[in-house]
Amino acid sequence: MTDDTVDVLIVGAGASGAALAWSLLETRMRILCLEQGPHLPDSQFPSRRDDYELARYAEFSCDPNVRGLQQDYPINVDDSCIAPVNFNGVGGSTINFLGHWPRMKPSDFRTRSLDGVAADWPVDYATLAPFYDQNDRNTGVSGLPGNPAYPDYAPELPPLPIGKLGQTLAAGFNALGWHWWPSDAAILSRDHEGRSKCVNAGTCDLGCAAGAKGGTNFTYWPMLQSAGVELRTQCRVREVRVDPATGLASGVLYYGPDGQLHEQKAELVVLACNGIGTPRLLLNSKSQLFPDGLANRSDQVGRNLMFHPLTGVSGVFDAPLEGHKGPMACSILSQEFYETDPGRGFVRGYGLHSGRSTTPMTYALGGYGIDRPIPWGAAHREIMDEVYPNLASLTVVAEDLPEAHNRVTLDPTLTDSDGIPAPKVSYRLGDNTRAMLAHGTDRATELLLAAGARRVLAKGEDAVWWRAGWHQLGTCRMGPDPETSVVNGWGRCHDVKNLFIVDGSVFVTAGAVNPTSTIQALALYVGDSIKTNISTLFD
Repeated sequence: MTDDTVDVLIVGAGASGAALAWSLLETRMRILCLEQGPHLPDSQFPSRRDDYELARYAEFSCDPNVRGLQQDYPINVDDSCIAPVNFNGVGGSTINFLGHWPRMKPSDFRTRSLDGVAADWPVDYATLAPFYDQNDRNTGVSGLPGNPAYPDYAPELPPLPIGKLGQTLAAGFNALGWHWWPSDAAILSRDHEGRSKCVNAGTCDLGCAAGAKGGTNFTYWPMLQSAGVELRTQCRVREVRVDPATGLASGVLYYGPDGQLHEQKAELVVLACNGIGTPRLLLNSKSQLFPDGLANRSDQVGRNLMFHPLTGVSGVFDAPLEGHKGPMACSILSQEFYETDPGRGFVRGYGLHSGRSTTPMTYALGGYGIDRPIPWGAAHREIMDEVYPNLASLTVVAEDLPEAHNRVTLDPTLTDSDGIPAPKVSYRLGDNTRAMLAHGTDRATELLLAAGARRVLAKGEDAVWWRAGWHQLGTCRMGPDPETSVVNGWGRCHDVKNLFIVDGSVFVTAGAVNPTSTIQALALYVGDSIKTNISTLFD
């Protein structure tokens, strides 16, 4: 079946696809978005159910290999110490992300110039700053102006309360003279533009029932659908097609909800499928012009995969810290060790991130990515009575350097339910990352003791959290040289002039902060660049 030609076809209805569509609204082009998952109403979020915690281990797990739903694709992680996680549906992974909203820092865009590692981005912080600001306005961001770790900017809403837990840790940071600041959050601290403020339920990863969290299902998509953007759900794209005469993308082949294969033609194709899904789609889009995968003449598609390797340290205090109250991830953030210090034995740095406690059953089953349940019997009762209520934790969020051997390829045998080859992830920690995590563990321990912890709990082994692959970056990176990058400085593929990529795969470096704010700022920047260059777009 062949559908009518659209002006702009976007594959993926998550953070970047929605932002790009919003940017292009003023062009009045016909925009169509294909999303392989459903459009869930908030009435179906597990956060509305009494047994909501069970959903973390079933249909609302962040791991597609656990969910195994029709709209998911399996990921071979046999050769990786970190499992990529995602969510498929309108809103993408912003449905179950935790709303932590830091920006990347100016140095993140210049690591080659400053520190002699990785590569400089073809854009810088100053260029993206107005797009950060616009995206914050569209999303609804709570935070405290004046953070000395950044150039000046001001979130529109006041910060979320840091709680008793945050206040306790802040006293430790103050005692050591280390930087800390209340976390910016894509979560409303007060009612804002028809959305209700956070109700402190602590179910951010299970779909925000209140609508306070700034997932694109609550922010961008209502605006897009009111403006006439067409959205087709449960449509899984198999490949991007190329016109052999022109070398331009002509559209896509996709499986619709009827299970049949359809062709959708387009003048402009945009991929917004995340750092695993986008290289998977390109590598599966083979033709005579691109026998090794679309836009892959450089052999860079799928390479340089970066996560944010995580480890954590917890302190047990003498009194309850009420860590279960409030949004799960957003309390305070320290960037004391973010920039390179040659005396530490590694380049670049990490953040110390204080989130709140998980809910009781999740903690008892090992929490996020740890998967080590606490004992049964008397020890179980003691931990839940004496440790869990009095716990404060720090997560070490490490910057991951790009390495060509960390990559996404196509699995030779594993497929999704439509028979499309599944991605295989090959990833191992670099020595620089290991040194960084060890340093971060020591500093987190020092901080917790300074804050008054009577006991410190750490993993005590050279391992990172297994299910910590929320941030999938770098697999189709930006750059001026077609030999070493996949897209140019504004997201256009070097090899295919009407094919754009706007998700985290275009990142040149990872920074040491959650990337969604930067992903969306980049998508707005790419949209603005498309409009600026519209008359010569395919030259």
